[in-house]
Amino acid sequence: MIIGTCKIYFRANWVSSLKEKRMILKSIISKVKHRFNVSIAEIEMQDSHQNGVIGIACVSQETQHADQMIQNVINYIENNIEAEIYDIEIEII
Repeated sequence: MIIGTCKIYFRANWVSSLKEKRMILKSIISKVKHRFNVSIAEIEMQDSHQNGVIGIACVSQETQHADQMIQNVINYIENNIEAEIYDIEIEII
């Protein structure tokens, strides 16, 4: 069993409240859940209204497939999130 994980760190300087940040996150998380077979959630910096971290995990039988799934999700998020992504950490276990 191969597990692919990813943390996506983002910044949205124009956001002025946690409610506004959560609206952005709920939208992208919902879209990813419906499009890809991965687990996704906000995992860190929940109390910061301009910064956040999205965690993604997938399970596969092959390392290459897990990496490809994570890369596809990253590409989708990069193209569909309004916030600036400033760091991405990928780990294949």
